[in-house]
Amino acid sequence: MAKFQNQPIKEKSAEVPFDKNKIIQKEYGRYLEDFVEGEIFVHPRAITITKGFALEYATTFHEACPLFLSEPYAKAHGFKDLVVHPLMVFNIVLSLGVQNNSEKAIANLGYYNVNFLKPVYPGDTLRARTKVLSKKDRGDKPGIVHVKTLGLNQNNEVVIQYERKIMVPPSKKPRTSIPQEETYFPEVDNPTIELPDYKPFSKSDIHILNHTLQNTYYEDFEVGQIFVHKNMRTITDEHIPWTYRVGNTHPLHYDRLYSTGLTGPMSGEPIVYGGLVFGWLVGLASRDTTENMLWDLGYTEGYHTQPSISGDTIGSISRVLAKEDGPIPGTGIVHFQLIGVKNIKTMEAIEKYGEDLFIKENDKKDMGKEKISHKIFEIERKVLLKKRPN
Repeated sequence: MAKFQNQPIKEKSAEVPFDKNKIIQKEYGRYLEDFVEGEIFVHPRAITITKGFALEYATTFHEACPLFLSEPYAKAHGFKDLVVHPLMVFNIVLSLGVQNNSEKAIANLGYYNVNFLKPVYPGDTLRARTKVLSKKDRGDKPGIVHVKTLGLNQNNEVVIQYERKIMVPPSKKPRTSIPQEETYFPEVDNPTIELPDYKPFSKSDIHILNHTLQNTYYEDFEVGQIFVHKNMRTITDEHIPWTYRVGNTHPLHYDRLYSTGLTGPMSGEPIVYGGLVFGWLVGLASRDTTENMLWDLGYTEGYHTQPSISGDTIGSISRVLAKEDGPIPGTGIVHFQLIGVKNIKTMEAIEKYGEDLFIKENDKKDMGKEKISHKIFEIERKVLLKKRPN
């Protein structure tokens, strides 16, 4: 242990002259020119998730699945502890990459091929690294950068991988980023999910079964069902501290001077970080659809079709697209479409827009249809559900 005498601090500001030539204002993020296909970014910082942090996320984002709320329940299903919510993992890993990937981005264009490969537990530490897959230069217009990000735990095991596309403006300046020599990028080509052994419960295991309602097992879902989740959520300025709690450094989400200084549709109040909107929509749907979930198998491509700000009230709608037996005895897989709306009751959205709610917004122009202003999010997901106990 190092010990030394701390001398009294003497004020020195009056002795140092002001020198305008020595002003430093560092820039973070990358312009379009700063991205090179194949380059790998090792993102700074790491976040250790405590049990309190994990529980606060699950409760703040309205999660109903006991895996993320009850340690005894999680352990009864073979997990070694309370499980950190996969979308908390997603949000932290994405946010750790913002400084390198998207702090200068104009928009997040979509998520693709999200896979949660291993459970994350309280005490685990997450880091992130990203590979540039492609870059599309559009001249004077902002370009499109396609990246793949891995989240690793303290044992360098990949716990999540996903892709996203971001809209990044050109700088019209020479490349300023320093190429990294890093080549370690342990992406999983054929994603294999690692879960603990699961032994199906019987009706006599009442101490476990009474953690959930009895109408969200695999057998309770039919293809074509539409679940209009009644409870909605008004977002307050709480989104600002949650943005930097998960490590996101983009000023658009918490700096009003920055956001009001922009031009175009993103100008005005700070925009709610999309990953938080994603988390709330999934949580609001959980009581009706995933209370008896054993694992979140991931997401296909998804989009934030409208931004949200503090004061917006958001809600979820889920549609059952497919069902199949699961890879583990006593389980089944259900494929859902998840739709998010804002500032309209979910049932009113169904009554007003009907089937148009479930059509991708980017496809509507070719179909001669108008985009829906109340719609804020669209994605498809697969979940592993328990079958009803015998």
